[in-house]
Amino acid sequence: MRIRLVIEYDGTAYSGWQLQAGGDTVQARIEAVLEKLFAQRVRIQASGRTDAGVHALGQVAAFDTPRYFDPLELRRALNAMLPSDIVVREAAEVPAGFDARRAAVVRVYEYRILNREIRSAFDYRYAWHIAQPLNFAAMQDAARVFHGRHDFAAFRTLGTETRSTVREIYLTQWQRRGGLLVYRVEGSSFLRHMVRSMVAAMVEVGRNRIGLDELRALLVGADRGAAPAAAPGCGLFLVEVRYAPASAHGRS
Repeated sequence: MRIRLVIEYDGTAYSGWQLQAGGDTVQARIEAVLEKLFAQRVRIQASGRTDAGVHALGQVAAFDTPRYFDPLELRRALNAMLPSDIVVREAAEVPAGFDARRAAVVRVYEYRILNREIRSAFDYRYAWHIAQPLNFAAMQDAARVFHGRHDFAAFRTLGTETRSTVREIYLTQWQRRGGLLVYRVEGSSFLRHMVRSMVAAMVEVGRNRIGLDELRALLVGADRGAAPAAAPGCGLFLVEVRYAPASAHGRS
């Protein structure tokens, strides 16, 4: 069987999704439980990696089971054995060729900023606290600069192995949700640290340190050294991964 999981996790305690030597990761935790269930090693592949401290509401991963296991029972077993900060929301059988990473057509991220003088004892794990008032209207205008197809070389980690730094953004906008400023972005795929770097640049606009023309120049210039350092990982959430109906079809 090939199984697709939809996974929610609090990334605070982990060194990211992907297996790392000497680091506790979400992938390692899930694979350890699968090994107990199947009495052999099972490798799981996600739609993409998330970095240390980054969270997920809808990470998608897939793997092949050594034997038949009812998907609903598998979900129950995983949730019974996983730590409380990792939850399998869905488990379904999918076609043998389903590839969680390559078949994805849209990835949705959100970044959350707590913009008030006093920090929160509860939200510090899930938002970037910025005490200085931000120009929200300017940040909304800045978000629109990223819409469409662009070279995002200035907004990625140097040394990232990728054939192209061109990406297409379908939706990019800021919203107010109570005391939080929430940036939502949807695109075909993202470079490593791309969303966090975009947020950091828009915060500079919100602080009135750079204008929209300077932001556009960063985007066109493709110079990572000219752009601000990435925003902290704690505010970033992988919200959803979407697939074409035929590729993601499965039964629970």
